[in-house]
Amino acid sequence: MVEPRTLALDAMGGDHGPDVIIPGAALSLVRHPQLSFILFGDEARIAPVLDRNPALKSKSRIVHTSLAVNMDDKPSQALRRGKGSSMWLALEAVKMGEAHAAVSAGNTGAMMAMARLVLRPMAGIERPAIAALWPTIKSECIVLDVGANIGATGQQLSEFALMGAAMARALFHVERPTVGLLNVGVEEIKGGDEVKEAHAILKGTDLPFDYRGYIEGDEIGQGKVDVVVVEGFAGNIALKTAEGTARQIGQYLKDAMTSSWVAKTGALLARGGFKVLKHKMDPRRVNGGTFLGLNGIAVKSHGGTDALGFASAVDLGYEMAESGLLVRLGSDLDGFHHTLDKAASGM
Repeated sequence: MVEPRTLALDAMGGDHGPDVIIPGAALSLVRHPQLSFILFGDEARIAPVLDRNPALKSKSRIVHTSLAVNMDDKPSQALRRGKGSSMWLALEAVKMGEAHAAVSAGNTGAMMAMARLVLRPMAGIERPAIAALWPTIKSECIVLDVGANIGATGQQLSEFALMGAAMARALFHVERPTVGLLNVGVEEIKGGDEVKEAHAILKGTDLPFDYRGYIEGDEIGQGKVDVVVVEGFAGNIALKTAEGTARQIGQYLKDAMTSSWVAKTGALLARGGFKVLKHKMDPRRVNGGTFLGLNGIAVKSHGGTDALGFASAVDLGYEMAESGLLVRLGSDLDGFHHTLDKAASGM
């Protein structure tokens, strides 16, 4: 039986605030009618949009606050001025057990800083990470970290692997997800010291997933593994490059299909295939990065997304809450660090 779930939404986050957040939540509610919502933000702006979505209104309540985090605020500024903001209150609702997950399209750096302070890292986690869903020719994979941290030690990369595997079990329903470590080559001698250290840990430790070793950037989209582990600087560059390449290819196709009457006729005949391609390449389908390694579920949506994209982030928040991910991850981390402690003591 599917249990009711409550999500806390930062209704003021992102480039468009309630005008996107409310319709996005309404779309997700159609797919998950067991959901209910707490909407944090300026009631004067939220209420009129909510009135236009009566089904959502019946499953929602508004918690008013006039404070909101700006998209250009530095994390330090957000921490100083953001207590009581719509983002802060959404995260606090998860901490207090009033909501099962928080979703925001607001400032990424501010949200990570607030989430670490409000929800706190799980025991055994040195650094939380942002995990993103990534389309592949097979289905989807998970890539982390995509921007929470600049640099990572070998042990931190190993913890990312555990977190990503727990998310893969939750979303893909596979008991032993495959995991790869992103590197500049698959040869043992390649890579920085931190990557080599992580490789040694993952290869030499009994873990609840199938470690496949190094993979290269072009293998992410091939779906070679369920989880790709990378430090945040390279991960964010890879993510933004992939998104830009998808838009570039889309523009190439559009230009080619409108270049002549023959091309236009061909495009008309192939419109079914192009519709499928457009759907697969649409980044809104996989919008939403999960903050892993915290004592609570927090999902970050792209700030400039539309209602369809925000709905995907809400869907992700629901699926993560439904999965029991935090309990399983906590158990995995305990086992991992116990194994490392035994190895360090020579037992």
